[in-house]
Amino acid sequence: MSERVGVDARTIRRDVGRLRELGYAVEASPGLGGGYQLKPGSALPPVLLDDDEAVAVAVAVRAAAGSVGKMEETAVGLLAKLDQLLPARLRKRASALHSVTVSLASSQAVPSIEVLTRIATACRDHLKLRLNYRDRGGNATARTVEPMRLAHTGHLWYLVAWDAQRADWRTFRMDRIQRLVSTGPHFAPREFPGDVAQFVARSMTQVPYRYRMRLRLEGSAGELVKRIPSWCGVLEALDDATCTLSTGADSIEVLAAQVVLIGTDFDILDSRELVPHLRKIADRLYRATR
Repeated sequence: MSERVGVDARTIRRDVGRLRELGYAVEASPGLGGGYQLKPGSALPPVLLDDDEAVAVAVAVRAAAGSVGKMEETAVGLLAKLDQLLPARLRKRASALHSVTVSLASSQAVPSIEVLTRIATACRDHLKLRLNYRDRGGNATARTVEPMRLAHTGHLWYLVAWDAQRADWRTFRMDRIQRLVSTGPHFAPREFPGDVAQFVARSMTQVPYRYRMRLRLEGSAGELVKRIPSWCGVLEALDDATCTLSTGADSIEVLAAQVVLIGTDFDILDSRELVPHLRKIADRLYRATR
């Protein structure tokens, strides 16, 4: 070991002693074929992760494997390595959530880890992207974009980028990128006009849904944003006690479900032609719960 790392043997012994002081379980065996071996410890070394951080890593890796394609094998390998280093009490905590959770398969494709990594690198290094993209209508187009940020809703990934063809900022759903053609050359980053998170949330609700509705809600925007899922619509404050929600869906039933999810009193501000359809749904619920 001393020859390999270019230090004397005393330095090796001193470093091993320091590792043991930090909580690493390092076993030593003398003689031919002997050496040092790192073993699972009774406590996680503080120079790496504390207990809560170690559990958070394990849970996050399991969750990410479900929203990122081609990551299952990598996640299993990483978790196996982590499991070898974690003491028993932490292994039980880290696996508890996974052991009682059922994953429901989604019909939506998830982006692969390779594509996510390449696009993330292009965002960081200011590299243009050429990609083949399928829009909501199923039409395939070739796009050249200047990527800025990735956004994740919990089950879908979005790319925020400057679209050269449209000469405007756009969001691209990652599962609709059919092929990442190339990256490069470098570009000078543009200043984004506003908040990226709000831009993505607004773009998610401004797609050409068949049915759209605007509601006035009882409650402040700051209060309701904690309770209403972001994919239900865009919240905008009216005053300290009320706000509006712009929402939409491709069916009346889904629109009604989103309205129910807001969990507070409201008034319908527009799209009054949809009220009779909502009333029929309300009547069905009433008859079922009389």
